[in-house]
Amino acid sequence: MNDAKHKHSSEQPTTRREMSRRQFLSYALGGTTAFMAAGVTIPMIRFAVDPILQPTGAGDFVKVVEESKITNEPKSFKFQIHQVDGWYESDIELEAWIMKDEKGAVYALSPVCKHLGCTVNWNADTRYPNQFFCPCHEAHYTKEGKNLAVAPLPLDEYKIKIESGFVYLGKVQPNQHVTK
Repeated sequence: MNDAKHKHSSEQPTTRREMSRRQFLSYALGGTTAFMAAGVTIPMIRFAVDPILQPTGAGDFVKVVEESKITNEPKSFKFQIHQVDGWYESDIELEAWIMKDEKGAVYALSPVCKHLGCTVNWNADTRYPNQFFCPCHEAHYTKEGKNLAVAPLPLDEYKIKIESGFVYLGKVQPNQHVTK
């Protein structure tokens, strides 16, 4: 019997750790606050990230003009594209100088001067006949868009495709008709 007493006396009584009211309220209040903060934060994060996840119209082409209206002489054509900047959508008007090269291939140049972004015009100055001219700082370019003075780079050109007798323009890209 002595051994039985020693066995029981050497064992520690099990203690139950109970949560106090203060701990319970702290956990409940903390959990509720976290839940409410997540409810507010998650939609804000989705709102900020959503435009990045939307597909872009990177390869979209816009119908601009009938191919039969294109000549060797550069002509200005205006067209509209639908643009999405984050959450703001708009239709903007762009312009292109469209013409044929010596081989009869159609190409389109951007009218944006590569010097400071002014707009160039064809045959706009009598000192530079048959050239694109920028009135801001007198930059001028050949018919192919090669920079002759002031501007550091040739005029950009639009990606182009001809389909069913119409000229379609895509994104602006560096000029492929001239070498630097």
